[in-house]
This record gives sequence, C-alpha cells and structure tokens, in this order.
Amino acid sequence: MPNHIINVGDVELISLNDNLPVRSPFVAFPHTTIEQWNEYPELMADHENGKHRWGSLAVRSSGNLIIVDTGMQGEGCYLLDDMKEKGIDRDEVDIVVFTHVHPDHVGWNFTDGKINFPNARFLVPQKDWDYWTQPDVINTVEYVVPQVLPLQELGVMDLVDGEYSITPELTTYPTPGHTPGHSSIRVESKGEHAFILGDVAHSPIQAHYTDWNPEFDIIPEAARATRHAVLDMLEAEGTLVSAGHFPDPGFGRFVRGEERRFWQGL
Repeated sequence: MPNHIINVGDVELISLNDNLPVRSPFVAFPHTTIEQWNEYPELMADHENGKHRWGSLAVRSSGNLIIVDTGMQGEGCYLLDDMKEKGIDRDEVDIVVFTHVHPDHVGWNFTDGKINFPNARFLVPQKDWDYWTQPDVINTVEYVVPQVLPLQELGVMDLVDGEYSITPELTTYPTPGHTPGHSSIRVESKGEHAFILGDVAHSPIQAHYTDWNPEFDIIPEAARATRHAVLDMLEAEGTLVSAGHFPDPGFGRFVRGEERRFWQGL
C-alpha cells in the first residue's frame, strides 16, 4: 500500500487523490507511438494500480495547514472525502495555493456556490490570473467563472508572482509554459529539500522523453525549456519530488541510469 505521508525536515507532505481515472496515454500525448509507450508498460493506464491520477497535496509547515491544488470535482472525483480519510479538516486549512489555473487544479474551491475552505487565503499566480481573465479568454473555459472569480469577490484571494514566500519553509518557483504563470514550490527545512512539481511533467515517461509536450501546454516551447531545466536540476540535486499526475502517491526522484533518466517512485 502506498505511503501517502512523507517528512522533509519539519515539513509534512500528505499526498491526496481526487481520482485515478482510466485514460489512454494518447489523450495527453497524441503524437507519440505505442512502441515508445511499450518501453514503459508499467505506465500504461491502469485504474486499479493508480498509474494515472489527479493529485493534490496537503502540507503542514510552520504551524500552517496548506493545500496545494484543489482537484477537478466532477463525476468520480472524491478529493474532499480523501482529505477527511487522511485527517485533513477543511475548516483548519490556512492557505490554498495553486500551481496554475487549470480545471483539475482549482475544481473544489466551491461546491454549489459554497466555499469548501472557509478559513483559507487563496494564492493565485498573477500571470495565470491575467491570462484567464482576459475578455477573449475567460469564456472559452467553464471553470474560471464559478471556481476562481468568486475568490476575488469574497476578498480571500492574493495574487503572487516570482519567488513568493508562502511560509519560511515553502517558496514558489516560477516554471512557466504549461500555463503563463505556472509555479512549482520549493520545500526547505532543516537542510532537507523537496520540490512540488505541479504540471511541469505529466508522466514519468517524460523523465526520458523530456521534449514531449502534452496537449495541455499553452506555451509549448516555454514548457519544454522549463521541463528540461527543472528535471536537469532535480536530477543533479537528487531532490525529492511530489508530482500530482504521477502514479500514486506521486513521491519520487529523477535519477540517471546507464542509458536514460528515469522516475524512481517511492
């Protein structure tokens, strides 16, 4: 059974799931081949073993309870139930931070118009807010108006940019390309390090096929450059990584084998 809790110094990371959907790898990577995927049979869609997931993260840091991304909300989604099972009280959440504004990362902010984290401040990447609230963009998607705009109306939202200190142990790290304001999060505590990846990579196969862009990257060339730089950095550092779309529980490292880089899940 996967271990959903890991400690980085004084910081506690708790992996959360919203869904483990059965999905062909060609949904995200339509220009790839079955021969390439057959090199990694363990990554093919497999619901029972959680090979693909919509993941979030709860973080306890410096006396704060923080949720990183709020899942999808929809048929088959269960983030709030998973939080409850893992001892996360929504009323005790101090901060909700989004790596980016996509439907599977902001989906449980509200249910039927009622806020799900009533005592939290919500940190939204400035460049994503600027992009998605443009008049010619905002109505092209269904989730921004019900799940993101009310945060501003309620006065519970802060726009953040660059390297923003969430707590003394958590700092946003700009990783643009997947969306204009996409941000990851560095974790540093008592000499230990971790990195909350967001959607810099969608699948462990990108450890080797780092050039691959999923269909969801808004600025593909920037996303590719970011992915190369970040994965190279994480490999060189040996940093612990939390990756929301990687197999449950999403904890692991990018390591170098004899012929290729690969994802070593924990």
